Amino acid sequence: MTANTKTSLSLFDAALVRPALWAAFAKLNPRTQWRNPVMFIVYIGSILTTVLWVHALSFPGDTGMKPAFVLAVTIWLWFTVLFANFAEALAEGRSKAQAASLRGLRKDTWAKKLQEPHHGAQWLPEQAPNLRKGDVVLVETGDVIPLDGEVIEGVASVDESAITGESAPVVRESGGDFSAVTGGTRVLSDWLVVRISVNPGESFLDRMIGMVEAAKRQKTPNEIALTILLVALTIVFLVVTVTLLPFSIFSVEAAGAGTVVSLTALVALLVCLIPTTIGGLLSAVGVAGMSRMMQANVIATSGRAVEAAGDVDVLLLDKTGTITHGNRQASAFLPAPGVTKARLARAAMISSLADETPEGRSIVELARREGLEPTPVEGARFVAFTAQTRMSGADLPAAPNSLDTDPVLLRKGAVDAVRRHVEAIGGTAAPEVLRAAEEAARRGSTPLAVAEGNRVLGIVELKDIVKTDIKERFAELRRMGIKTVMITGDNKLTAAAIAAEAGVDDFLAEATPEDKLALIRQYQSEGRLVAMTGDGTNDAPALAQADVAVAMGSGTQAAKEAGNMVDLDSNPTKLLEVVETGKALLMTRGSLTTFSIANDVAKYFAIIPAIFISTYPQLGALNVMRLASPSSAILSAVIFNALVIVFLIPLALKGVRYRPVGAAALLRRNLAIYGLGGLLVPFIGIKLIDWLLVAVHLV
Repeated sequence: MTANTKTSLSLFDAALVRPALWAAFAKLNPRTQWRNPVMFIVYIGSILTTVLWVHALSFPGDTGMKPAFVLAVTIWLWFTVLFANFAEALAEGRSKAQAASLRGLRKDTWAKKLQEPHHGAQWLPEQAPNLRKGDVVLVETGDVIPLDGEVIEGVASVDESAITGESAPVVRESGGDFSAVTGGTRVLSDWLVVRISVNPGESFLDRMIGMVEAAKRQKTPNEIALTILLVALTIVFLVVTVTLLPFSIFSVEAAGAGTVVSLTALVALLVCLIPTTIGGLLSAVGVAGMSRMMQANVIATSGRAVEAAGDVDVLLLDKTGTITHGNRQASAFLPAPGVTKARLARAAMISSLADETPEGRSIVELARREGLEPTPVEGARFVAFTAQTRMSGADLPAAPNSLDTDPVLLRKGAVDAVRRHVEAIGGTAAPEVLRAAEEAARRGSTPLAVAEGNRVLGIVELKDIVKTDIKERFAELRRMGIKTVMITGDNKLTAAAIAAEAGVDDFLAEATPEDKLALIRQYQSEGRLVAMTGDGTNDAPALAQADVAVAMGSGTQAAKEAGNMVDLDSNPTKLLEVVETGKALLMTRGSLTTFSIANDVAKYFAIIPAIFISTYPQLGALNVMRLASPSSAILSAVIFNALVIVFLIPLALKGVRYRPVGAAALLRRNLAIYGLGGLLVPFIGIKLIDWLLVAVHLV
C-alpha cells in the first residue's frame, strides 16, 4: 500500500501519543467508563479513595491512615484508569490516523454526465457530489472516476494505485468480473461509460473510512464471553473484599488489640486482585486487531470478522492466483508440421518483446532457454495487445534482398483470433495445429497461436505453475488443524493433479456457484467455520454464506458487499495472512489474560500480609518478599498494578507473533511464558518498587 493509504506512524509517535493523552482524560466520563466493567470498579475505587483523602485531611485521626499515604494510593489508582484509557485511545488513534489518510484520497471532481434532451444525448459537465445512483458518466484518458460504478461500455486501463498501492494498471471492461470501478481511481488510456452504483457518501472509500474508525467497532462474541468471565471474577473479589472489613472489626474487638483494616487498604486490595491488566487492555487488543488487518491492506467490516478468522478450520481457496501463480507461464513450444521449434520460438519471442504481461515475459524467457537472445529488431513496429483483437505482435520490415516489399506480420494471441487473422489474409491454420491446441486445453493449459504472415507456425502452451512455497503453507495450516480445499473450474483429472502437487486436503472440480454454496453449507452443518475468497458476482452467494469472506478490491460491487472483508491488493493468497492475523489476535488476548490472572496470585502475597499483619501477626509469615512495611507493600502493589498496563501496551497493540502450532502446544507455551512470567514478574517488580520507595523515604 502506498503512503497515501497506509500510515507509517510508529507505536509511540508524538502524533499519536498527544491526542491519546487528551483522550485518556476525556474517557473519564462515567458513561464511557461504564462500558468496561472491570475498569469501572477501579474508577469507583479511585473516587472513593479521593473522598477518603479529603476526609483524612479534614479529620486526621479518624481514618488511621496518613493523608500522604491515602493520596499516593489515590494518585496511582487514577493512573491505573488513565493508563487503561490511554491504551484504548492509542489503538483508536492508529485507526483514526489510517482513516485520515484515506480521507485524503477523496477528491471532488468533475464528471461528464449523460443528459438526454429531446434533440439527443449529450455529455455535460457535472460535479461528483451532485451525481446520484443510476447516473451514467463518460470517463476518458486522464479523467478521475468520480464515484463507484459498473462499466457498461468500453475497455480501458485504470490506475488504482491510490486505493490498492499497486503501481501496475488494471484493465476494466463491461461485463464479467472486472467491470467494477472505484471512485478516486484514474483512467490511463481509452474510455469507459460508467453507471454510478452509489450515492455520494456511500462509496467504497467512504465505507473504508467507516470500517477503520475504532468508534464503529462492536465487541466480538469471544470478547463478550471473556468480559463476562472477568466481571464474574471481579464480583467474586468484590464480595470477598467487602466481607473482610466486618471480619477485621470482629477480630480486633475479640482480641482487644490490633488495628481495623482501612478502607483505603481494602480498595487497594480489590484493585490489585481483580484482573485489571487484561480488563484495561481488552478493548485495545480488539481495536489493534482491526488496525493490523488494515496494515495488511485488508479492510474488515467488523471485529467479528477478524476474530472469526482466527477460529476458522476450513479454507476454500481458488486455484488460480492462490495455489497457482495465476499469471500463466509459457511451458512449451509446439511447432506446426514443417516448422522448426527455433523458428516458432523466434517468432513468439519477437511478438512478445513489447508485451509486459507475465505471460509475455515468460515466452521471452522460454525462448532464451531454447538458446535465443531477445535482441531488438531494427525497424520493427510493435502491435500492442487489445481486448478487441486479443492479439499482440510486430510488423517486421521486409528482407533487404526480398522481392516482396510488404512487411512481415508476426502475431501471437488466442487461437481463434489468430486463425481469423490468418484467414483474412488468405491463409489457413493446419489441422495439426488446432489439434495441438485442443490437447493443451484438455491438459488444463492455455494455448496461444503464433503466426508469421498468413501461416500459423504453431502453439505456445501456457501452464499455470503451482507456487513454490504454497505446499509448506498448507502443511502449516494442517498442523494447526485447518483443512484446505481447492476450488477450480478444471476437470477432475487436472484438478486432482494440481491438488496433489500443491498438497491441499481436498478439491472441488468443475465448480459452479451453486456447488461452492452447497460445500460451505455442508461444512457449516458439521460445526465448522469456513473462510473463502472471491471477486465475481457469481461468488457473492458463497461469500455471503462463509464465516470469513474476503472479497477482492478489484472485484464486482456484489462481491464486495457480500464479503465481510475487502482485500485492497486483490491477492487471493491474502486469505492465509488473514487467518494468521486473526489467530494472532486470539493468541494476544489469551496471552494477556493468562498473564493478568497469574500476576494476581503474586500480588496476593504482597498485599494480604501487609493489610492484616496488625490484626493477625501470624500473616507475617506470608511476607515472602520481605517488604519494608505494610504501607510500602500496599503502595508498591498499587504502583506495579498501574505500571504493568503501560509496559504491556506494545504487546497489546502489536500482538503476539503468530506461530503455526496446535492448540495443545500453544497452551503449553502460554502457560510457560505468560503464566510463569505472570507469577514471577510481580515478585520482582513489587520488590524493586519497595526498595525505591524506601530509598527515597516516601514510606
